[in-house]
Amino acid sequence: MSIPTLTFFNNKGGVGKTTLVYHLSWMFAELGLTVLVVDCDPQANLTAAFQDDETLVSLWEPTPRAKPATVFQAIKPLMEVSDIAQVKAQQMAPGLHLIAGDLGLSAFEDQLSEQWGKALSEDSAMRAMLVLSAFWRVAQATGNRLKADVIIFDVGPNLGAINRSVLISSDYVLVPLAADLFSLQGLRNLGPALEKWRKGWDERCHRMERIEKPLPQGRAEPIGYVALQHQERLSRPVQAYASWLQRIPGEYRQQLLDDGDPERAAIPAIDADKYCLARLRHYKSLIPFAQEARKPIFKLRAADGAIGSHATSVARAYRDFNVLAHKILERIGIPVPASS
Repeated sequence: MSIPTLTFFNNKGGVGKTTLVYHLSWMFAELGLTVLVVDCDPQANLTAAFQDDETLVSLWEPTPRAKPATVFQAIKPLMEVSDIAQVKAQQMAPGLHLIAGDLGLSAFEDQLSEQWGKALSEDSAMRAMLVLSAFWRVAQATGNRLKADVIIFDVGPNLGAINRSVLISSDYVLVPLAADLFSLQGLRNLGPALEKWRKGWDERCHRMERIEKPLPQGRAEPIGYVALQHQERLSRPVQAYASWLQRIPGEYRQQLLDDGDPERAAIPAIDADKYCLARLRHYKSLIPFAQEARKPIFKLRAADGAIGSHATSVARAYRDFNVLAHKILERIGIPVPASS
């Protein structure tokens, strides 16, 4: 049985996606789960949040005999004539492991685009399906060695071939959102793309009479969204923010769930929407402390500078992410260990 896979994704950047992945992966581990995080964004921002510059250099510029330690190094043999390589995951904390991102991953984009078409050809379908499922196979192989309970993918904010391969490798999708036009437009792009990718993957899988290796199901089932709360700006008044916020439930249903005509359907307010998993605060004042300490904001201590009102915000952040983590695990059917 494969390990459940979850991807955080929005076509719109700047919605706190990578920050959300970082904090929730820590919280899942805090709850007693074994978590494998896979950084499939060629910008590798998630990896940079976990690792210092010296470690990044050792990962991205390995010695000739070093074992593959990034997602690109694991799939690079596929660009030649071989298959994926075993990758060494980095342990970030008890129960929390990372397959590091790599700036070189962008070189794999063309290969994925090419193989998507070749997967429909009888002569090249077998090889093409192995390439297209590379992220899933690397993650599952590593996760099984670690006895992981869940695998989390982080991706960039685009609809390119890398993200297509990650999404067809995902059992579940969570959408981070901001209350603005651009974030909702990202939903309008994401919904049709997911539907197209699912159908395309099903078609390719059905054409395969036999393949020696297991393949992802390509479910990419939406489990809900997280809305980032308003940050005061002169250019974006509170009324405008509230207006965009209340449009999210209808847009989410229409674009990702195909719930019918939003003009006729009973669309709830966001506070009553079962698909709204959280409305998270920005915690902007804590971010510099967390970056310096290389830990999530809810694990900051007085020695990290979290004193006075900051200490209160740290406690509140812990509660927020703890509640959200429980909701996500419930949606994807992973029980929380009794000890937590």
